[in-house]
Amino acid sequence: MSSNTSFPLHEPAALLSALIESSEDAIVSKTLEGIVLTWNSAAERIYGYPADEAIGRAIDFLLPPGRPDEEAEILHRIRKGERVEHYEAVRRRKDGELINVSLTISPIRSGGRIIGASHIARDITKQKQLEEQLRHTQKLESLGVLAGGVAHDFNNLLTGILGNASLALETVSSNNPVRGMLRDILAASEHASHLTRQLLAYAGKGRFVVEPVNLSSLVREISHLVQTSIPKSVQLRLDLQEDVPAIEADSSQMQQLVMNLVINGAEAIGEGTAGTVLVATNVQDVDEQYLLTTVGNTNIPPGRYVNLEVHDTGVGMDEATIERIFDPFFTTKFMGRGLGLAAVQGIVRSHKGAMRVYSRRGKGSTFKVLLPAIEQPVARSTREPEQVLTGTGAVLVVDDEQIVRRTAKAMLERYGYTVVLAENGQEAVTLFRMLADQIAVVLLDMTMPVMGGEETFRAVQSIRPDVKVILSSGYNEVEAVRRFTGKGLAGFIQKPYSASALAQKIKTVLDMHQIA
Repeated sequence: MSSNTSFPLHEPAALLSALIESSEDAIVSKTLEGIVLTWNSAAERIYGYPADEAIGRAIDFLLPPGRPDEEAEILHRIRKGERVEHYEAVRRRKDGELINVSLTISPIRSGGRIIGASHIARDITKQKQLEEQLRHTQKLESLGVLAGGVAHDFNNLLTGILGNASLALETVSSNNPVRGMLRDILAASEHASHLTRQLLAYAGKGRFVVEPVNLSSLVREISHLVQTSIPKSVQLRLDLQEDVPAIEADSSQMQQLVMNLVINGAEAIGEGTAGTVLVATNVQDVDEQYLLTTVGNTNIPPGRYVNLEVHDTGVGMDEATIERIFDPFFTTKFMGRGLGLAAVQGIVRSHKGAMRVYSRRGKGSTFKVLLPAIEQPVARSTREPEQVLTGTGAVLVVDDEQIVRRTAKAMLERYGYTVVLAENGQEAVTLFRMLADQIAVVLLDMTMPVMGGEETFRAVQSIRPDVKVILSSGYNEVEAVRRFTGKGLAGFIQKPYSASALAQKIKTVLDMHQIA
């Protein structure tokens, strides 16, 4: 067996030198005092110093600020004959950039004595960035599940409060002094409902009314409201591209996104301090390289995006603060504002967009949001005409929460319906099998024990294929009906709902099917 090679195999030293030079890892030799003796090509590439600038210098010129004794500790272990393996550290390149390296440092022996150290370094900066991105994504997903669950349960409770209060308001006389109290309860319930929408937005489940939105027009329309929400010392400036394509979005959530970002920027400037918050929009075509290097997000596809940027001249943030600003209830102020930027991130995620923050201490901050542009307009929803809300027939209400069942029963009976209650899907299927010819509508909760909404829906359809089912959920419509698309769902109502809203939904479904 023959081998054609250019290596002088009879000269091991030459072969070893060639192997060292061809290595992707930085291979350095140094004295026990840390003076660099040899410096391979990979060391030049990783650390940025040519060999003639590194050889003869103490290797602690690579140490970052704050760890002056790190190299001394390593050399102390080497003198004792110990080996330092896979030690992850931060090192400073010649251009000042800090990089992550994995170090393996071993004693060099000659004649039984330790005469120096070999230093092998692998650049793991990209690997650490990917690991951090994965941890951040997992944390957001966990918090999103928690937020969505809290919003769902809270909406069940609000259904009882809002439903009963609206029902009571309809029944008391116009001169009854309790009407004012009931209106206060309704107003408080509506405010609580807005909080659950923020929770759903953070959970990435917050799209409600999807339509084409011109982001430039939306920002201009709410600019007066935004200006009144920030200190007078802070000037709001707009740089809006007029012909930006539409985005497919919920306009109320886009308003919340802009408001939160502008208010955050104004707070970074500070009360009584002169400064500027600039809101800009434009259209941008992005490729994979741009998403990776500039936006730091490869979970969205390349394509055309509408870009929203909110820049402030405030105090700026360091890296540690940037890493935490999207945590719920994190704030750098004495008193926080709740979900804040966490809700913003949830809104961006739910609209299949991406966000990046650029900031430095004393240099202000810029929040860059990319939202996918759409080619074809989406038909806008139209308001249903005024209806007489009373009706007849039996409604099967299926919900595992007793307060929801009792509230829905009282509401529907007031509007003339007969109500049958079931506390889970299995009980609902049993009742429906007995009363199938009498049930006009099924009001079905999506999330239940024993038998969930989707399985229950299939079961009642198998008994009577033309059954009219209205799905009810503490989640929003997009999230709730996703699994029911094309399966004959008659309608959806989101919790919490008032007595009139529930009656309106039932009446609309019944009238629609009578016409059909």
